[in-house]
Amino acid sequence: MSNPTGPRHTGIANLPLHGGQAPPWLFARMVKLAREITIVIVSDFGPDEMLQRLSNPYWFQAFGCLLGFDWHSSGLTTTLTAAVKEGIKGMEKDLGLFVAGGKGSTSRKTPSEIEQWSGKLSLDPAPLVYASRMSAKVDNNAVQDGYQLYHHAFIFTARGSWAVVQQGMNETNKYARRYHWLGDNVTDFVNEPHSAILSETRGLTLNLIAGESDSARATITDIANETKPENLLTDLKKITTLSLPAHHPITVSDIHPDSLSKILLSVYERQPEDFEKLLGLPGVGAKTLRALSLISELVYGVAPSYRDPARYSFAHGGKDGFPYPVDRETYDKSIEYLAQAINKTLLGIDEKNQAMNRLHRLSREES
Repeated sequence: MSNPTGPRHTGIANLPLHGGQAPPWLFARMVKLAREITIVIVSDFGPDEMLQRLSNPYWFQAFGCLLGFDWHSSGLTTTLTAAVKEGIKGMEKDLGLFVAGGKGSTSRKTPSEIEQWSGKLSLDPAPLVYASRMSAKVDNNAVQDGYQLYHHAFIFTARGSWAVVQQGMNETNKYARRYHWLGDNVTDFVNEPHSAILSETRGLTLNLIAGESDSARATITDIANETKPENLLTDLKKITTLSLPAHHPITVSDIHPDSLSKILLSVYERQPEDFEKLLGLPGVGAKTLRALSLISELVYGVAPSYRDPARYSFAHGGKDGFPYPVDRETYDKSIEYLAQAINKTLLGIDEKNQAMNRLHRLSREES
């Protein structure tokens, strides 16, 4: 498969939430197979190719199913990234490939893990730590789609290229949404960073990274810089007493102006030069951005986008073309590529046959 071109953020996939953990016998086999596939890809094409693959939602999904996980399980994301991380342990420097972060509390160790490896590689960790933090801030706060991140895996190479696979949870609809990033193509974290976006459910979303949100991003930054916090709080208190239409994407029920006073003062004092700098400030989260978005729209008449960035059905229903067709060509190439990789591994014949059978079964299910 050729290298991705065009936009930067390579996809989103929605998957049903499944509880529990992969049984130890299965995870041990997933680790072994993930290690073999990774070694083949890196040996033949280099570590950057592995980043390209992991950042492709179709290949990632096919890889997880090949390892033995359910097609539409949310656990595929967390287990697959954990299997790759565990599989290459002790081989990272030889492969030139490193995995930081993971699920839950492990995700919070990402910066320290990046710094530890960077120290051994004479690599400046600052750009990588920034990319890790900003990709999470974008998907958690700038795209307010109802999914709170609980998994963040940051994969990078010895030369400093990177990819992100992270997943959020929606307690209301009981789905998980996965976000893929490929760092080599990132030129702007906050302006239309999505390309191949795949999702099971869609809805109205405060989408501050949409192209049509460009004016809103500029207005929000100007408001934060130029309006005294006490005036912002006055506007917010007026807005929270309004009866907004039921279909309005932003609710005001959880926005409490007084609780935002400290962060608004901090933003005003720091004077961020653009929206990315604003988003990156400590303490600027979803509620702050919602408040500033409401002021931008209702006071200054500059509305952000409410378009959900998800475009394609991925887990269920896509094969019948509703609401959008699965990219069959890309998916078939992913399966073909994995079949070639299996044949080149050092796995035993039985293990190869089992992996190939899973791959063929997956291909039949999606045909």
